[in-house]
Amino acid sequence: MSSENNSDEIPVDVVSENEPDSSEESKLTEITIEELSKLLELEKQKVSEHEEKLKHVLADFQNLNRKTQSDIENGVNTKIDKFVLDFLKIYDDFIRAKDVFSESKVNSDGLNSILKNMNSLLKKYNVSPIDALGEIFDPNFHEAISTITDSNLDDNTITKEIRKGYISKNRVIRPTLVEISKKG
Repeated sequence: MSSENNSDEIPVDVVSENEPDSSEESKLTEITIEELSKLLELEKQKVSEHEEKLKHVLADFQNLNRKTQSDIENGVNTKIDKFVLDFLKIYDDFIRAKDVFSESKVNSDGLNSILKNMNSLLKKYNVSPIDALGEIFDPNFHEAISTITDSNLDDNTITKEIRKGYISKNRVIRPTLVEISKKG
């Protein structure tokens, strides 16, 4: 007696507790996507904040680097300027000695040769004299130590150069000592 309906088995629909139904699964997916989107936005904000901090740190570093380079350059230039000032004192002494020898009719060929070498050295290091005679007084390049009255000249015209001034790389190493005119 075998019939299909008379079987000992009972048909049962089994539903697992571990597996959510499709509506629950959809909710979980939505929550997960929502949470992930929020987390992504938070991470984007953090990245943006860190990028800003990095930009500021980089700008600070570049500013510090420029300042350090400038300080080093200024320090070196100051030392060079001091050396050149000391050298110019000796140079001035040689020029005075040459002038005295020339006035005394003494042979000054040796001094001329030394002065020529000194001039070459000054030129090599871009140290050049400030031309002042006949120019208008400029306190950036000249130092007035006396005045004369002359109605034929404009005010503040340099009439006499007392001590030569020198400039190097657009920096005055030593101003020219001058006498200037005033209208009478």
